[in-house]
Amino acid sequence: MKYLKILSPLVFIIMLISFKPVQKADLFDDYPIYTGHDLGVNYSPQKTVFKVWAPKASEVKLRLYDAGNGGEAINTINLEKGSQGTWQVTISKDLKNKYYTFQVMQDGKWLLECPDIYAKAVGVNGMRGMVADLNSTNPANWENDKKPTQKSFTDIILYELHIRDISVSPNSGIQHKGKFLGLTETGTKSPDGEPTGLDHIKQLGVTHVHLLPCFDFNSIDETKPEANQYNWGYDPLNYNVPEGSYSTNPYDGNVRIKEFKTVVQTLHKNGLRVILDVVYNHTSDTKGSNFNQFAPGYFYRHNADGSYSNGTGCGNEVASERAMVRKFMIESVVYWAKEYHLDGFRFDLMGTHDIETMNQISASLHKIDPTIFIYGEGWTAGRSALPDTLQAVKKNVSKLHEIAVFSDDIRDGIKGGWSDIKEKGFVSGAADKAESVKFGIVASTPNPQINYKLVNYSKAPWAAEPFQTITYVSCHDDNTLFDRLKISNPTASEEDLIKMDKLSNAIVLTSQGVSFLHVGAELLRTKQGIANSFNSPDSINQIDWSRKTKYKAVFDYYKGLVDLRKNHPAFRMTTTEMIVQNLKFLETGEPALICYQISNNANGDKWKNILVILNGNTSQKTIKLPGGNWTLAADENSINEKGIKAIGSENITLPGTAAYVLYSN
Repeated sequence: MKYLKILSPLVFIIMLISFKPVQKADLFDDYPIYTGHDLGVNYSPQKTVFKVWAPKASEVKLRLYDAGNGGEAINTINLEKGSQGTWQVTISKDLKNKYYTFQVMQDGKWLLECPDIYAKAVGVNGMRGMVADLNSTNPANWENDKKPTQKSFTDIILYELHIRDISVSPNSGIQHKGKFLGLTETGTKSPDGEPTGLDHIKQLGVTHVHLLPCFDFNSIDETKPEANQYNWGYDPLNYNVPEGSYSTNPYDGNVRIKEFKTVVQTLHKNGLRVILDVVYNHTSDTKGSNFNQFAPGYFYRHNADGSYSNGTGCGNEVASERAMVRKFMIESVVYWAKEYHLDGFRFDLMGTHDIETMNQISASLHKIDPTIFIYGEGWTAGRSALPDTLQAVKKNVSKLHEIAVFSDDIRDGIKGGWSDIKEKGFVSGAADKAESVKFGIVASTPNPQINYKLVNYSKAPWAAEPFQTITYVSCHDDNTLFDRLKISNPTASEEDLIKMDKLSNAIVLTSQGVSFLHVGAELLRTKQGIANSFNSPDSINQIDWSRKTKYKAVFDYYKGLVDLRKNHPAFRMTTTEMIVQNLKFLETGEPALICYQISNNANGDKWKNILVILNGNTSQKTIKLPGGNWTLAADENSINEKGIKAIGSENITLPGTAAYVLYSN
């Protein structure tokens, strides 16, 4: 989705009409498949084995260097041809912390010098690999690192953040601004004395930190930290190495590894699991990519005319269905899970990956740890040469094993469609969005009370079970929630915009499925109306911690919603059957007024009956309560699980643009 926005709507429509998604007959079927699991660089003090897959090479050279940049090679060694398309050489001495490149000759031409695609450590800017003793990069007590407890995927509350954004602001009170270590600091405060960074995340109460790409990406010159360059990181260079610009020393390949491990260890100690955003769908460069230096063309999909398929909108598209590409992707995520103790992965433009590869990834990861959470964007950014039936897109989620996708249905139902930023959503009074919100409330699962004809995008349920739906209203893509509401409601007062904002994530945090929050939403984060801020300066992207003071009441409301969700398993039902049995929508007679009851101490909840009322109208509305004695636990201003006030069994009047939660025992 992030790449679509670069194209004008007209250009995109022309692309869709004119593109013929016919994949070229696969010229790579005769390429040998390597069945071993030792590609790359395998170090011990006694020897280092270098092994690459370059099936059509006529010669492969290894060059050793003392540094990650500059200087001449200290040695050049020819690799020997092995079986199944491999080339290898063993050097029987201690090469710890030496740097290296490979160079392949194919069709009479020397290709570019580069690290191998499996490189686990690199020098500055990732142009040379490094021979690393990975054990020496472990922080103290790494072997005792323990993941926080997780019972069910639906217990997860995701919090998406960018390493630089969270700490770089001058008012963050964080020492290591914009660095991995900035996320490990505790006791940090804003000038107003409010907790920032890690302490803020803990205070909010989420369960998982989703890190925007932290692998080595291409767009930042790590030799010029003073330039304050910025990028989200969706431009992969070296897939198995942390990004150098986030480290305190990008020149030493060990530092970024140890510091990223320190992030994971620290978050685990503080009760937070860690998700890594991964971008296997394309590479930042095409002709010059590391993939193309070992097996030109093999790692990418092609159209019938031989051109690169572009389902990513970035000029190329990785061919996940090919054996050695699938192998690379599986071994890469397994490496991250084991070496860095990660708790999950978010797949960028997952729709460009084939279903079989994603299922094999899921099986491999869940063999390591059944609680690892896998999710992704269930769409492409354009037409792909991969047939629709094979794509890991939203409509094919039932074919995916223990993998979730984002629900754009509820997202755009709440705030308005992504393609027209002036369109209003349910929280702005758009009555035609109510069914899309209801579809999201039951986590896109089959439900007899949903009129699928009225749902914005999906005319049928696509999730088999609630954990397969990521329920959200905003993320790094597009405008922040507060900016989007301001754009689509240009005459609304700030007070009214705040009501819409609070209602938006009240819907998210009381809906079934897996909840997802964008960093700073709880502070009414703004990017000054810049939507595609992937390379905008810090002034646009940074978290401004003064907003925590200015909008403290909003933060407290979000924190209350998070606590409410965590304390009440009825909002986190684990099966579709449980939702159908226990959650019933009540007729309100008002199109922009949604009311539903969760009954029977659902999912072991201590509250026997829960009533959620969502008023998207700007005017107050009155609704008759079901029988019983009801207590108001959440209104438009606060959440108090002990009870704001007793309501009894009479009518209740909600103010405009508000969410109410009541319970009855």
